[in-house]
Amino acid sequence: MEDLIVKYMSKYISLSDDEVKIITKQNLIRRYKKNEVLLSEGEQATECYLVLSGCIRAYYLIEGEERNADFYIENDTITSISYQAQLPSQYYLSCIEDSIVAVSSDARNKKLIAQIPKLSFLIMQINQERLIQKTVEFDNFKNCNPEQRYLELIEKKPDLTKRIPLFHLASYLGITQVYLSRNP
Repeated sequence: MEDLIVKYMSKYISLSDDEVKIITKQNLIRRYKKNEVLLSEGEQATECYLVLSGCIRAYYLIEGEERNADFYIENDTITSISYQAQLPSQYYLSCIEDSIVAVSSDARNKKLIAQIPKLSFLIMQINQERLIQKTVEFDNFKNCNPEQRYLELIEKKPDLTKRIPLFHLASYLGITQVYLSRNP
């Protein structure tokens, strides 16, 4: 699985054989089972993630009801506000499928950047892409109706609708499961 991390990083920067060895020695990989929770509401996140395989969802509890905020699949990074701001999390991260994830932390990132300085560029690029992606998603959520949001989702992540339960998808889109099942 370490080769997947190297492949992902190589989209942004070129890595020498020595740099690849440094990265692969970091023991970054964790396996999570379906329904396993990576982060709970109220807990302070100490790690950030890169999904290598599987699907992870972010959700809130509002009056005891789960409301899905996001889904992360292969090659998606997860850096929660809790991690960045060092505050308690407002939401949960939980696996929808068995997942394999590359895990990092500030300490690990600093250590790697000290050994491979160009990784700071990679982190900056990933953060910039993620910010743009989240801004576009937020604008679409504000300005589009549920049908338009659904069409956008199947255009950008077509296999996601086959991987997640209908009730999670409906919650994410802000509609009922009944409405979604009648209007695919």
